[in-house]
Amino acid sequence: MKFILWTLIVTISVPLVSAQGGPQANAKSQKEQAEQFKAYAAAHPPRESTGLVPLPDLGTGTYQGEQGGLYPNGENTPPPAHLKAGLALSREIVPLDSEGRKSADGTIVLLSIGMSNTTMEFQTFQKLAAADKGLNPRLKIVDGAQNAQDAKRTAKPEANFWKVLDERLQAAGVTAKQVEVVWIMQANGKPTEGFPTAAKMLQADVVSTLHNLHDKFPNLKIAYLSSRFYAGYAASSLNPEPYAYEGAFAMKWAIAEQIAGKADMNFDPKKGQVRSPWIAWGPYLWADGLKGRKQDSLVWLKEDVMVGDRTHPSPSGKEKVAKLLLDFLKKDSTSRPWFVGR
Repeated sequence: MKFILWTLIVTISVPLVSAQGGPQANAKSQKEQAEQFKAYAAAHPPRESTGLVPLPDLGTGTYQGEQGGLYPNGENTPPPAHLKAGLALSREIVPLDSEGRKSADGTIVLLSIGMSNTTMEFQTFQKLAAADKGLNPRLKIVDGAQNAQDAKRTAKPEANFWKVLDERLQAAGVTAKQVEVVWIMQANGKPTEGFPTAAKMLQADVVSTLHNLHDKFPNLKIAYLSSRFYAGYAASSLNPEPYAYEGAFAMKWAIAEQIAGKADMNFDPKKGQVRSPWIAWGPYLWADGLKGRKQDSLVWLKEDVMVGDRTHPSPSGKEKVAKLLLDFLKKDSTSRPWFVGR
């Protein structure tokens, strides 16, 4: 009988107030929050389109002086040398035992890193992956993303985020030495600094998060980065447009610095101290609302975000992201060798 490692699905629920407040306090808090959402939406009406151009469509064009494309020079694919390095590392991703040694009976751990949107979307991805019989049977998919844990928090090596992550790995029956790939989808809550300052701050936090990942997971080889989906319907200041759109530049800049050979982003031991895994774009999630994007038929409907803050994904929104992630991992040349069944 074929041996299959089932994915760990962790459901997280965060109360609006502490349990000590009781039902009445909770109801009051919900009412106050609903009023805040209503007031924000009145001042910032929901938009079915912002007119912003998705980075892959923008290409060599510019946004506030910054060139589009997912990679340098307006390109949407990695430069050949960077891709070659990623392909070499992907071939090194093999099942490991609990001590990180190669083992035919071992495990490849794929881990998510991020905040509330990330964990919501990744849990749906886990369900899709569990039902897909074509994936590598030695693969273990663990949700490490957590509510309210934005990039400012994951940037700190001593943050409680990492303690909770260790607990989740243990609950999944795997160790830190078996983590070889991560998907990072991050943002910062309530940004106010404008562009490019807020995006540069997010970039710095993502880079620090990558350093933490390198230090905590000795066999981590690859990290795929994604930014948020469309936020034109937002009814709160948590991460509205254009910050959701601009967050993609933070990911692009981090990747570009690694491609340029910046020591702080080095992944190659032949070139000095290793500080980061090899990084590249995962699925690009942003499309301009109902206007969508050229590369595919993706659009974001108001029904794709939860009633309330209109920032977190509804079931249909989670499904869209999960399918994009699954499709990416099954097709990308650096992920297919270890993700798909052999």
